[in-house]
Amino acid sequence: MAESQSEKRPAAIYRHFDTTVTIEDTCYRAIVVHSSANDKRRQKRIDRIIKNSKDELEKTIKNMVSQPFKCRPDAEIAAEKLAKATETSLHKMRVDIAEIPKYGKGRPKTGEVRKPQRIEYDLKVTIEDDSEKIEKLRLDAGCFVLITNVPIQDKDQNWSGAELLRLYKEQDGIEKNFGFLKDPAIVNAIFLKKPQRVEALGLILLISLLLWRLVERNLKLYVKNTGNLLPGWKKQLTRTPTSFMMTTKFLNILIITVGKQRKLAKPFNKTQLQYLEALEVNPKCFVSP
Repeated sequence: MAESQSEKRPAAIYRHFDTTVTIEDTCYRAIVVHSSANDKRRQKRIDRIIKNSKDELEKTIKNMVSQPFKCRPDAEIAAEKLAKATETSLHKMRVDIAEIPKYGKGRPKTGEVRKPQRIEYDLKVTIEDDSEKIEKLRLDAGCFVLITNVPIQDKDQNWSGAELLRLYKEQDGIEKNFGFLKDPAIVNAIFLKKPQRVEALGLILLISLLLWRLVERNLKLYVKNTGNLLPGWKKQLTRTPTSFMMTTKFLNILIITVGKQRKLAKPFNKTQLQYLEALEVNPKCFVSP
């Protein structure tokens, strides 16, 4: 499956695998999807992981090979330990044992061959990227999982993994709204001690989001059905009014309450009346009869 491309963004190619998972004794259909358009932030994170892996390996080498070994068996043991250090690393290591002859002081006599007093052993280490592990890590970065209760076959339609992915990709507007609910400025600013209160807050936010989208839908249907444009930004008429645009028109509304009597501090202006008409809201509902 390929996604449409633009000048700034090349087409993404998707691969998927269909399976099932059980969550709290309920079986769901899980579609593991890989996208060729890997997220740049994820790739940068992987680059940092690869760099940290190499830095840790170099630190291990430095600690274990700080000086030559007096005998070959010790050098071989150290080489084995270094090899084990790469088991969880994203790099491969090639270790060669080099012999270092150590000579005594002074020069040999004329005609004599200079002989070493002893042989020490040093480890020559070469670090290389483990292309197989790194490639798998980059592939995993392009994966995400869709979980649904829609079966592969139902009485109305057979849903393939590609069709469900396409349906999911068409919900970008809904995803943006849920991004609003997950905004740290909203979520992190509220502290709730009990799980029941967290659930209640989630319900309130979802109902608020539903109302927000319902208002926007009604505004757009009004424009579509009547052909009457609504005031938008900078006093220009628009065919695509939004809920946020509507709220900015009512920022200066003040309702005065005296006992059981309510009245407006000042009447609605023309723009506000147009939005109330689009939403089929009677202006008199804000004041006492």
